[in-house]
Amino acid sequence: MVRMETKIHILPEALCNKIAAGEVVERPSSVVKELLENSLDAGASDILIELEAGGKRLIRISDNGCGMNRQDAFLSFERHATSKIRTDTDLFALTTLGFRGEALASIASVSRLRLTTSDNDEGLGQQIYAEGGKIKSATEVGFPQGTTIEVRNLFFNLPARKKFLRKEQTELGHAADVVTKQALANPAVSFRLKHNERIMVDLRREKGVRERVAALLGRSLLSDLLPVDRQNSADLQLTGLISQPQLTRSASSHIYTFINGRYIRDRVVQHAVMDGYRHLLMKGRYPVVVLFLQIDPAQIDINVHPTKHEVRFREQSKIHDLIAESLRQTLRPAGWLDTKADTQITGQA
Repeated sequence: MVRMETKIHILPEALCNKIAAGEVVERPSSVVKELLENSLDAGASDILIELEAGGKRLIRISDNGCGMNRQDAFLSFERHATSKIRTDTDLFALTTLGFRGEALASIASVSRLRLTTSDNDEGLGQQIYAEGGKIKSATEVGFPQGTTIEVRNLFFNLPARKKFLRKEQTELGHAADVVTKQALANPAVSFRLKHNERIMVDLRREKGVRERVAALLGRSLLSDLLPVDRQNSADLQLTGLISQPQLTRSASSHIYTFINGRYIRDRVVQHAVMDGYRHLLMKGRYPVVVLFLQIDPAQIDINVHPTKHEVRFREQSKIHDLIAESLRQTLRPAGWLDTKADTQITGQA
């Protein structure tokens, strides 16, 4: 009798969690992104981000949002535990940045994580400490309303993954980029970024996008930026700021596009932006753009990629044409007309 040995095995839960975490947590900036989204969804108006060694040694994010009670604090460590959705139809009515309920569980599975939170103004909160996804301790503590999440020794239990992290300054740059994008999308929120105890970014609450752009990208840019404001229908509006063609960059990294307050880097949107500047830029030059598209959530699918940077539009060509034509209509009154393809525009570094 031939003995049959199975080749297929059910993976242990701890390994499954590490694999799942790899889709959400790629590097320290991924942690910063997920935790900032949680803070913003909690209604925070003040957020402090503290990093050590580019986030490899420590990431601590503190906010004054609504906080959590004891039960919700424990549930937040469970995978697919979320307050954002309940049914599959909710995926097409999203008004929050987070929705999968994966972030905290994924981060906790590959770090030493301490959550301190309070949902009241009585000074009483909960503190939970987890290591490698396993809760080690939980205590009541004195704490004002809000949440602080401290992530230490990212990938301590995945040494092979840890080796792929870059130098401190590189990881810091990625994290700072995440803060920049969230700060542009939320001018009414104050953001402070500290690295190794040194303040890198200190943004007060602003009245609007123009003031936040000046604080982040430089006040000298404002004279070369044109306002965009076009409403195609009750549930489709495009607003923001775009540079005149003499203000360009050598890379597309200064094209910031947001859909319903969420930063996205979508192929259709990027193409539409460049189409709006057709014949106005030298080859290899890119404009400075900060655009916000407000659209009925039912018209987009944000559940396309773990990073949530990509979307799928129901009416792709309609969105493309709205963006491209809005940019053209903004540039024309300022004296920038579509001309011959060889029009010479002076680019700036």
